[in-house]
Amino acid sequence: MSTSVAITAADINKLRQATGAGMLDCRKALTETNGDFEAAIDWLRKQGQKVAAKRSDREAKEGVIIAKTTPDNKTGLIVCISCETDFVSKNADFVAFAQSIADAAVAHNVKSVDELNEVLINGAKVSDMINDKLASIGEKIGVAKFERVEAPFVASYIHGANRMGVLVGLSSEVAEAGKDIAMQIAAMNPLAVDADSIPASTIERERAIVIETMKADPKMAGKPEEMIAKIAEGKLNAFFKEQTLLAQAFVKDGSKSVAEYLKSVGSDLKVTEFKRVALG
Repeated sequence: MSTSVAITAADINKLRQATGAGMLDCRKALTETNGDFEAAIDWLRKQGQKVAAKRSDREAKEGVIIAKTTPDNKTGLIVCISCETDFVSKNADFVAFAQSIADAAVAHNVKSVDELNEVLINGAKVSDMINDKLASIGEKIGVAKFERVEAPFVASYIHGANRMGVLVGLSSEVAEAGKDIAMQIAAMNPLAVDADSIPASTIERERAIVIETMKADPKMAGKPEEMIAKIAEGKLNAFFKEQTLLAQAFVKDGSKSVAEYLKSVGSDLKVTEFKRVALG
């Protein structure tokens, strides 16, 4: 496909960072897709490339992530205060600054970044405090990510010196199970609770990539469409097992799935939703 879109070195580098693919492959992918970033990722995958599973929409480069719940454990919040360097993110004062904003978010039960920026802490708005901190440390900072979960019971988990935060909503209060599932989500990074929770558009995208990859395989040459479609569904089922929480092998006991673990804790225990935010 010819393109009139200028492909810059920055575009190529961004795709390399997101996928781990080589420079020439990234250039060709962007050229073939008229500079469409998401389409370029799909193009690389259709060529059979192992693309790194980075979800850039949920990642910030550096900063501090705080995951907290309200005292009644019915609401959980993740707040990511971003900065430019790990030198700042590891600074005790900056961590305490981020913690104070997260505490205020919980205390005021905020529901969005805009709402959080208007919250007062000791008479000063969060947005003004951030501007003051920016001026004092000389780095761009801000509320980069905000997630919220409400459920009969919410567990929170922070991993790796405030580099990742997880919230998981459960249908009833089982604190130990909440921690176990939050650690599972941190370690295995599922896309959704189960196959039904994955958007139809994502499933169709995966199906198209699987089928295109199979058609490009010389071993599949001349095979009927029905056979290819059947094999594709098998590969999709493998995708669901790997990428959905309930189907994943439980990290603390690989002999059972997460769904089986939950059932062993309580026959009616369900994961209602989860959020995972990581620095990357």
